[in-house]
Amino acid sequence: MAAAAVVQIPVGATFLKTFKKSFVDVPIDAEKGNAISTAEFLEAAESLTTMFDVLGSIAFTPVKTDMLGNVEKIRKRMLAAPLASQNIQDLVRNELKTKSHTATEGLLWLVRGLEFTCIALSKNINSTEELAESFRGSYSETLMRHHSFLVKRIFSAAMGACPYRKDFYAKLGDDEQKVQEELREYLAALDKIVYILKGFLESKEAKW
Repeated sequence: MAAAAVVQIPVGATFLKTFKKSFVDVPIDAEKGNAISTAEFLEAAESLTTMFDVLGSIAFTPVKTDMLGNVEKIRKRMLAAPLASQNIQDLVRNELKTKSHTATEGLLWLVRGLEFTCIALSKNINSTEELAESFRGSYSETLMRHHSFLVKRIFSAAMGACPYRKDFYAKLGDDEQKVQEELREYLAALDKIVYILKGFLESKEAKW
């Protein structure tokens, strides 16, 4: 399977500006227990997966496919019960009342994937280490303990195929300072959402 074509970046912009939705723009309602708007969250998660295309290896295809599959599980529930699914937390609560947990389990794995990506890129942007090292470090902290031997091998292949650090950031935009500033803002927003959802998923009301 060939790698997906990387989106063309407009002149003077960065790759993050090609995203349909950024985590920076996902509404979080503090008055409703940090309720995260479902539709915008799913669009932002889908957009993030295009980052794997920038990494430029078909080895990342299973990682991207898994995340998109989990997005679809959540979206299917949202479309089936839109009024009960306007924010992620209500979607989970209301799905679990039906004795089903397909979308909730999808969310659990999606959040794990988002955390893996967020930590890897945060490690990298705040150091001089190569991408492969940052992704391996993040994997050992996040997904590794949840994976079978076979899946670990798939992820190992993907991380080993990471491009050099300088080549990766060059693909994100011509202005390195602008790329770094926008990526830091994006990762901070993603980290906040991951933190909120991890806390919720660990609570009793999200258990099945």
